[in-house]
Amino acid sequence: MSRIGKQPIAIPAGVKVDLAGRTITVTGPKGSLTFQFHPHMKVESDGKHITVKRPDDNRQNRALHGLTRALINNMVIGVTKGYEKRLKVEGVGFQAAAKGPGVELTVGYANRIVHMPPKGITVQVPDPTTIVISGIDKQMVGQFAAEIRASRKPEPYKGKGVRYENEVVRRKEGKSFAAGGK
Repeated sequence: MSRIGKQPIAIPAGVKVDLAGRTITVTGPKGSLTFQFHPHMKVESDGKHITVKRPDDNRQNRALHGLTRALINNMVIGVTKGYEKRLKVEGVGFQAAAKGPGVELTVGYANRIVHMPPKGITVQVPDPTTIVISGIDKQMVGQFAAEIRASRKPEPYKGKGVRYENEVVRRKEGKSFAAGGK
């Protein structure tokens, strides 16, 4: 049995769960999320807990069991607390600025790069070296953060670029003067 899949998901106060066929809708104080789960999975709700069950121990059903439970749990957390990713911009002259609903990056290219967030995602730039991405959908927050980071990934020699706040970039030693004979 899947260790993750067999755990029930607690429904906090203020969260409403609707099951209609293969579609689950979770509504909370921050918004509403909908997910259509695989037809082999059976999702049940008793008002206080959500449980996910699988029909047999087939390899695909075992994989879908934990996945379905994790995705529904992420929805419940998203509509109650929300998700947030923080990015740091490092390098001389590298900076970020809020441009309407999106973010404008100056990261060493001839032109500035503008990223517009998808619907449901908010971007804040508290200072020129910090970008805060937040929303209720964990996947969308992570994907938009990855797109911004891909604008200029951190390079290993000087560490310049856009990185996650807690990301550790392994640094390499640069060229060294040739020690030896001529």
